[in-house]
Amino acid sequence: MRLLDLLEGISWECLQGKRSMEGEHSMEEWNSMEEEHSVDKEVSAVVYDSRKIVEGCLFICIEGVNFDGHAFAAEAAEKGAAALLVSKPVEGLEDEDITVIKVEDTRYAMAFVSAAWFGHPAKKLKTIGITGTKGKTTTTYLVKSILENAGLKVGLIGTIETVIGDVHIHAENTTPESYILQEYFAKMAEAGLDAVVMEVSSQALKLHRTQGFVFDYGIFTNLEPDHIGPGEHESFEEYMECKGRLFRQCLVGIVNCDDNHVGDIVEGHSCELETYGTGEGAMLRAESLELVHTPGELGVNFHVAGLMDFDAHVPAPGRFSVYNALCAIAICRHFRVGTADIQSALRTAKVKGRIERVKISDRFTLLIDYAHNAMALESLLSTLKEYEPKRLVCLFGCGGNRSRQRRYEMGEVSGRLADFTVITSDNPRFEEPQAIIEDIKTGIGKTEGRYVEICDRREAIAYAISHAEEGDLIVLAGKGHEDYQEIRGVKYPMDERVIIAELLADGLEHI
Repeated sequence: MRLLDLLEGISWECLQGKRSMEGEHSMEEWNSMEEEHSVDKEVSAVVYDSRKIVEGCLFICIEGVNFDGHAFAAEAAEKGAAALLVSKPVEGLEDEDITVIKVEDTRYAMAFVSAAWFGHPAKKLKTIGITGTKGKTTTTYLVKSILENAGLKVGLIGTIETVIGDVHIHAENTTPESYILQEYFAKMAEAGLDAVVMEVSSQALKLHRTQGFVFDYGIFTNLEPDHIGPGEHESFEEYMECKGRLFRQCLVGIVNCDDNHVGDIVEGHSCELETYGTGEGAMLRAESLELVHTPGELGVNFHVAGLMDFDAHVPAPGRFSVYNALCAIAICRHFRVGTADIQSALRTAKVKGRIERVKISDRFTLLIDYAHNAMALESLLSTLKEYEPKRLVCLFGCGGNRSRQRRYEMGEVSGRLADFTVITSDNPRFEEPQAIIEDIKTGIGKTEGRYVEICDRREAIAYAISHAEEGDLIVLAGKGHEDYQEIRGVKYPMDERVIIAELLADGLEHI
């Protein structure tokens, strides 16, 4: 593909790139053609990882937290790269045959280059981007379920996985780098998919991973302080500003008007706006909420009013489950999905590790959830308490090499809201598990909450199940969809569903 075509849509400057031209040309002809000819060359690949440099490629010099691709510019030239995309001067380029293109931000430019490289595949799909602090993962699966129930072919990109037809790809980031994102779009279009629904993280918006195309629908779920610290966002204000960028990059914005920060999120928006929520001012509303608690289910009944009118049920607990469902309905309404298809999909959609029920006994209820910070844990436990279990039992740990404050806060939340806490290990990474547990105990010590500490997570789960009482509600928090435990840089297999099945097969007494 021509380098000139890859640069379409971005501002750039050619710093270097004379190439010989066949035939004889006057100096006037050379001067008039030089810059154009420098970029009018074929590119064999687009690369942003120095380990993947190949002859004839365009190497994009990306700056990261712990690395800078500009340091590999000379290496790229030596290996025969056709061109470099840089945001600052680079040294050691003795080969005048290489073209050097300077842009203001190489990450921003990479998104447009990648879109062009893959033939602008987003134009062949209906694109749905969901941002917010909570609810992104669940809502993407609900949307996928509803649309597929109505006969559409839908791809998914998110925290857990990327789904392209029957292919499931494990996710490394909530929203992948722009090149990978465009590659996924291209594969979805090639597979004949109609739409893609994806999670859009604040980091992705900050790092321009979703530039290069315009979303058909941009969604806002809710906002609370999160991802603030080194390597993430400097402040809540920056976090909020990054979230709001989605609504300057979509055609239709669908937002939760009950959220206190919705005004700041949509400030400066360039899209048509719609609202959903539980208040009278919402264009699509959930009314008459009724909690449902049976031996086989924790759920909610509610009525959808405003832009649509029907009764709905979700087999997941709490108001936040209603918000997730209502958000999905607001999106799918634009695809003219019938009421029956929506109702059916809401009843059957399941999301791994998001209030996921593991059925092992009618005497008590066991759930697995990804809640891994104080905000998410408080929301989860507060919701479950509304169902008035005999005891609410919370098993959790905290990740290593992360803020100690998170451990204090999670300990305090569980001690205050749970009737009994089982403190255990999560992903200790390069810290000692017991040291993390001691921090959690500092937080729970501020409450009157009862607890036990069992460092080994498998043993902790066995304890929680074997000591369950009639009417208990037990939640295993923190791991959710994760199927590993990270210890000193190594990820060891550890899926809580597998652990439970093995414990039961070994004859664990729980009934």
